[in-house]
Amino acid sequence: MAYSSFGQFVDALDSAGELQRISVPADTNLLIAEWANREMKSPQGGKALLFERPLIDGRESQFPLAINTMGSTRRMALALKLNSIDDLAQEIQLILKAKPPTDLREGWSLLKQGLNLLHARPKHVREGACQEVVHRFDPEAPAITLNDLPILKCWPNDGGRFITLPNVHTRDPESGERNLGMYRMQVYDERTTGMHWQVHKVGARHGRSYYERGERMPVAVCLGGDPAYTFAATAPLPDGLDEILFAGFIRKKSVELVKCQTIDLEVPADVDFVLEGYVQPGEARPEGPFGDHTGFYTAIEDYPVFHLTAITHRRGAVYPATLVGIPPMEDYYIGDASVRVFLPVFKMNFPELVDMTLPAEGVFHNLVFVGIRKQYPYQAFKIMHGLWGMGQMMFSKYIIVVDEDCDVHNTSEVLFRLCANTDPERDSTIIRNPSDSLDHAPSTQNIGSHMGFDATRKLPGENHHRPWPELVKMTEEAQRLVDALQKKTG
Repeated sequence: MAYSSFGQFVDALDSAGELQRISVPADTNLLIAEWANREMKSPQGGKALLFERPLIDGRESQFPLAINTMGSTRRMALALKLNSIDDLAQEIQLILKAKPPTDLREGWSLLKQGLNLLHARPKHVREGACQEVVHRFDPEAPAITLNDLPILKCWPNDGGRFITLPNVHTRDPESGERNLGMYRMQVYDERTTGMHWQVHKVGARHGRSYYERGERMPVAVCLGGDPAYTFAATAPLPDGLDEILFAGFIRKKSVELVKCQTIDLEVPADVDFVLEGYVQPGEARPEGPFGDHTGFYTAIEDYPVFHLTAITHRRGAVYPATLVGIPPMEDYYIGDASVRVFLPVFKMNFPELVDMTLPAEGVFHNLVFVGIRKQYPYQAFKIMHGLWGMGQMMFSKYIIVVDEDCDVHNTSEVLFRLCANTDPERDSTIIRNPSDSLDHAPSTQNIGSHMGFDATRKLPGENHHRPWPELVKMTEEAQRLVDALQKKTG
């Protein structure tokens, strides 16, 4: 079943041999980040790290810090309690293809799927472990503040300490629609942070609605709990699909929601920390610089200010963190898992799609490799434009389309096809589209050009007037014979 706390997930990593416990004091100012960066750059993402004695300005925090917990293919599967991420993709594919059963066997299969879907609906509870300890900001009562949490300063030129793995809960004031997103938060002082929701994000859209009404916007920030929440917060879900419902589905257990202490929002009852507060319409402060997942520092810009009204946490809470920078980093494995899980959704929209990946060098959506079963001229361009019209895929700077016999997970093979199969003028296209706010290359922020390459074999009608050559390939019989000879000499 689902994890009941972030600490339970950390223990599961420990039991699986995927965790390194660090008992020596380690400073949250750059040193933990440097240690984590080395681990993330290790083969297959290294191990998760649990810093049992993080230091904040020379004093030891009462909360341990875990980082790189989802920074490998295996740990990403463990985070969702799966043998393989492909298991979840298969489950989604079955649901998408569900049809009325024709026999008892199919009936049981659909019933099992239905039971799993029932877990998507959240439950409302009166109390939860996330409120075992409550710190309201009452002048008469001492309380912990942001200065007591082991929040990292990640890179030398960062504007300060940043909360890097927050699950930010907001609600549309008109429709009541929930949103769970992940937006970095720069700590300004013990009770205020920045709220880095970019113009394209749902959190920003909710904010605009409150601004237009002139009302204070309630915001709850959760840290820890079941890692399924973090995966749901970062998943490229269609607009309007509730992340809490999705989290309940993937963890196969309903998310229990509890009312916050000082604001009118509900949060998962089993998270480790809840930062309750609000964003005041019209208030903004400079945020940044921040060493980002692009591998560069993002510039200083004005963003909304988040004011804390309370901090609640469970006893024995573990503080979760991540680090972004020059790839490969932990975020690559989270992003790759999202692509694997939602590949059936893409295939439903594009039946010719065989496989797709976002290689680490492209930093999420800057580079996309797509394999297709090509049947007619210019089909590769149809796929490019279709992907650019799907949610966050609109940010994809470069899309390379190859034939189905090319392994899109082998960057060397894709680049071979790109160089061998394309005439740059004939087989490329450039469009204007929204761009990632964090991309420093476009001339104008949030607007840029995107490029697609058709690296497939050319068909009649695609302006190629010579026979297409055959790819050099050994016979299967010769391969089998050499395999047998090598075993005898091995």
